[in-house]
Amino acid sequence: MALKVGKGAAAPPFIVMDVIAAANARAARATPTDPRVIRMEVGQPSTGAPRAAIEAAIAAMRAGETLGYTETFGIRPLRERIAQLYAERYGVAVDPARIAVTVGASGAFPLAFLAAFDPGDRVALASPYYPPYVNILEALGLVPVLLEAGPESRFQPTVAMLERLDPPPDGLIVASPCNPAGTMLHADELAALGAWCAQQGVRLISDEIYHGLTYGEPAATAAALPGAIVINSFSKYWSMTGWRVGWMVLPEDLVRPVERIASNLFISAPAVSQVAALAAFAATEELEAHRARYAANRALLLDALPRAGIARIAPAEGAFYLYADIGHLTNDSAGFCRRMLEEIAIAATPGVDFDRARGHRTIRFSFCGATEDVAEAAERLSRWLG
Repeated sequence: MALKVGKGAAAPPFIVMDVIAAANARAARATPTDPRVIRMEVGQPSTGAPRAAIEAAIAAMRAGETLGYTETFGIRPLRERIAQLYAERYGVAVDPARIAVTVGASGAFPLAFLAAFDPGDRVALASPYYPPYVNILEALGLVPVLLEAGPESRFQPTVAMLERLDPPPDGLIVASPCNPAGTMLHADELAALGAWCAQQGVRLISDEIYHGLTYGEPAATAAALPGAIVINSFSKYWSMTGWRVGWMVLPEDLVRPVERIASNLFISAPAVSQVAALAAFAATEELEAHRARYAANRALLLDALPRAGIARIAPAEGAFYLYADIGHLTNDSAGFCRRMLEEIAIAATPGVDFDRARGHRTIRFSFCGATEDVAEAAERLSRWLG
């Protein structure tokens, strides 16, 4: 008799991870005369963790610290320093008791969903979207409600979109700056969404992982909005992807529920990563240099891609992605990306990863690599597309 496989096993793949594997394979079989693979498929900063973070981790290990389990919500000094960030950056007072250090933002999403919702609950979000939102929701028995967004709303949800839903959803996920489009909810727009959620009894979850990486006005936080859950991470601005450390700012009613769930699922975030994350707050000069490089890469691509024939690009106000419409070139973005990898050794992510209905016409380029690589990619694309 065949063994049962759970419904969660049917979760769709996170396609960008398949692109990473394909790019690794392409690089592994390259000959000395092949062009090197330029990685524009994933939000992986080409720089490592800040020097201060690395030195703090080394010092902790050399000092013989046990680096064992911490409290489920993380070490107190890190939670206090995160609270200080909200006061300094946004002018918002956050009690450190409401901060939960997590195993990256990826570890925070299931905690938020499990604590805030029941199976069958409906959670709205704009499409295109970060794929694990939907994949995790579906794996947990929740129902994603996709709000088809486009250039007219800068690929962000609006109150008008939500008002068309009957009944209202149980939750709303927002991301600002968002992945893949890089657009932001401006302060008045975020406040309006928060007010609508509060009025309708809808739980707001705000993904703020790209805060600090903006190229105009700063990003607004949902940390002061009633009932909202805020999720952030040290992966992007702090360039610490592999350290797997992030955080949540929780409303009072979810502090203990999230703590109970987290203690069972994860126990705690890695202790050495928490030590490093605390030290990373001292690396502002180094990190701002990274942001300046991303800004230069963004400007380079916004100039070069239209000249190469890719002109319909989302207005990337933050993060480090350009989301482009390539419908005039192909109706198969996945095939287009495979050909691009094989023929000119550029790895990018097809839009079907972010929008199952319309993503066959779109592609996402990540520009968080070295400026020389971004410039070389622009040249190859220009030659390839004629």
